[in-house]
Amino acid sequence: MVAGYVAPWKARPGGPSIKTIPARELTHLMYAFGTVSADGLAELADRCADAGACDGASPSNPFGGNFAQLAELKRNSPELRILISLGGWSGSKYFSAAAATPLSRARFAQSVIEAFFRPYPALFDGVDVDWEFPVSGGRAGNLARPEDRTNFTLLIAELRRKLTAFSAQGRRELELTIAVSAAPDKIVNLEAAALARLVDRIHLMAYDYHAGSAFAGFNAPLFASAGDPDPDLNVDASVNALIRAGVPPGRITLGVAFYGRAVADIPQEHSGLFQKGAAESGEWGGSDGIDYRELVARRPQEQGFRRYWSEEAQVPWLYDAKRRIWISYDDPLSIARKAKYARERKLAGIMIWDLFADDGSLLAALHVPPGRTSE
Repeated sequence: MVAGYVAPWKARPGGPSIKTIPARELTHLMYAFGTVSADGLAELADRCADAGACDGASPSNPFGGNFAQLAELKRNSPELRILISLGGWSGSKYFSAAAATPLSRARFAQSVIEAFFRPYPALFDGVDVDWEFPVSGGRAGNLARPEDRTNFTLLIAELRRKLTAFSAQGRRELELTIAVSAAPDKIVNLEAAALARLVDRIHLMAYDYHAGSAFAGFNAPLFASAGDPDPDLNVDASVNALIRAGVPPGRITLGVAFYGRAVADIPQEHSGLFQKGAAESGEWGGSDGIDYRELVARRPQEQGFRRYWSEEAQVPWLYDAKRRIWISYDDPLSIARKAKYARERKLAGIMIWDLFADDGSLLAALHVPPGRTSE
């Protein structure tokens, strides 16, 4: 399977849009995001953009806004499965409250049905829960408690019950997935084996291994490499950690990054690799990173950058020795290697964050036949 998240706030006239998503190259599409209210209920994040209900008005047609474009994608590619993704980095503040008690879990699960399935018949084929993060909290201000570890499992169990009952009414199967961090200190905060029995797939967010730091470490290395001070922060280590925690390989969907991260003021030793800098480079994306399509469009090798490749980590990087800027990213070659890894490890497939970050070459690289690589 190939599942891609769509970040609708990136859509713009003349640029990427839901209408332009190559749906036939995907098996699943996750619309990011629905949110969780202060009352612990699932709801639309932006009624105007999502459903066309602008200026306080109700949509005259249930499929307005972005949802109308999703419906059109489905009409043209009926095999495509569309899931509503809940939470994300900016929308996970109240998950802990929603999961805290049997009553709050039941209210949340029912609100998912009322917010996304009854009003938009047959649009969504399931739910993806992206709680960032149980126990540790994630973004500053997020609610968090030690009980989140168990409560997350109970929340997913209740949501599975509600989806199963609702799907029986419509005689169609609804999927349930979760997105989880690849960091070891986040994986231990999950009852991974129990979750794996409740969901169709676990989307492993195998990127952002050094997000928010001024360290020139790879954003999404496939393997550890010599000199890496964090040998547990790589795709292979994260996959193995989930498997050791009781998750079958066939339940794991490997996340790949269609963006890069840049760090400023990096010394020239080892072409910047594993050196300490000053901060994430605002000129090349800042804390949000830089989309691959933008990175390519800016032609960095014509601006003083040199491309390097780590045979050990199986990812590239860019370094401008004069301006001391270091960029970690994925390109068609590294993406093809990760797809090959997912096939060899018999994982469920590949998950993409995010589709609008691509210029078309990364998605194409996922479909390189086994035994070949994309150069």
